[in-house]
Amino acid sequence: MKRDNHYVAWGLTAVAVVCATLLFYDIVFRHSIILVYLNKLIAILAPVLYGFAMAYLLTPVVNWFERVIFRHGGGHAPAKWLRGVSILLTWLVVIVLLYALMRVLLPELYKSVLQLAANGEKYYRTIVNWVQRLLEDNPDFAVWVSNAINEYYQDALTWLSDKLVPQIEVAVQAVTGGVLGVFVFLKNLLIGVIVSVYLLAIKENFAAIGCKLTYTAFSEERAAWFIRGVKATNRIFSGFVRGKLLDSLIIGILCFFFSGLFQFPYAPLVSVVVGVTNVIPFFGPFLGAIPSAFLILLDSPIKCLYFIIFILALQQFDGNILGPKILGDSTGISSFWVIVAILVGGGLFGVLGMFLGVPIFACLYAGIRSYSAYRLRKKGLPTATSCYASHRPVTPEDQPDDKQQT
Repeated sequence: MKRDNHYVAWGLTAVAVVCATLLFYDIVFRHSIILVYLNKLIAILAPVLYGFAMAYLLTPVVNWFERVIFRHGGGHAPAKWLRGVSILLTWLVVIVLLYALMRVLLPELYKSVLQLAANGEKYYRTIVNWVQRLLEDNPDFAVWVSNAINEYYQDALTWLSDKLVPQIEVAVQAVTGGVLGVFVFLKNLLIGVIVSVYLLAIKENFAAIGCKLTYTAFSEERAAWFIRGVKATNRIFSGFVRGKLLDSLIIGILCFFFSGLFQFPYAPLVSVVVGVTNVIPFFGPFLGAIPSAFLILLDSPIKCLYFIIFILALQQFDGNILGPKILGDSTGISSFWVIVAILVGGGLFGVLGMFLGVPIFACLYAGIRSYSAYRLRKKGLPTATSCYASHRPVTPEDQPDDKQQT
């Protein structure tokens, strides 16, 4: 019987390997029908995914309200009543904050966009004058520009007809169907709110079901190891994602307040750009500050200089005071790996990849470090990286120091 079970296991493994190989070939080298159906499934489950995201972000707020109500209620409040009131208060806070933000920001943002559109021709003439003066003051550069235009003229026409025009047609089609898309998004968002309330109400039971299924599928040792990994992943993601969103919101509000105080042009628009791009680690402040500074430069060069000084001061405050206070060492990776994660994530998945690349890489890094330490301890070898810096064989006699960086 054991022999038969052995062959069955090998057979199932072979079938799984063949299926995985065919699936990989279908996804990489062909237009995979699996990806088509996967996209359809994601579109269908969009409300549930929105609900999961909202519940995940609002869980700390619900927990905080529960602690406050439990403490002031003397610890005698029923669990269901406590959870219901906490969820209600959480969503009331969210609605009030969104209303205040829209009440203050949206009208000013609308005025900034209208002002930018009205000044578009003036800014165009300003840029043309800058270019003309640059070419007049640098004749050699003007000759080089003329030769480059003549050389790449045909390539520019080809790019215009083959790439730009089709993309504009796609954009126009997307805009014409935008009204329906807005209704679909609002419908999914409303259902997502309902789903988030349900998930927040049963979050402990939901986690317990996940643990139960894990212990059902794996051995006790592997299940415990998997659950520890999930908890570590949640700690990294919650610390980074929630912290970075809160940090960017505060930076955007501070930028809006001081931009209005210093009377920078397009203060609401600039604040939105600075706040949104701040969610991208390391490169975000530059991505938001450069176009904002250029926009202010078109209106007033001296205010552009003041804006650059203000942004540098704001980013120093964020990098040295606000960011460490909110985020702490949530990722546990060095600045070098942060840059690598941003570049790889941005290259593969765009802006979302630049944001999520850091916590995903931090989770992978923590998993590899944990597995490395586990394997080294089984071999009786030290886990501290410093023990492997010397050019000599490492032996079990070397003192292991788990407190050092591994």
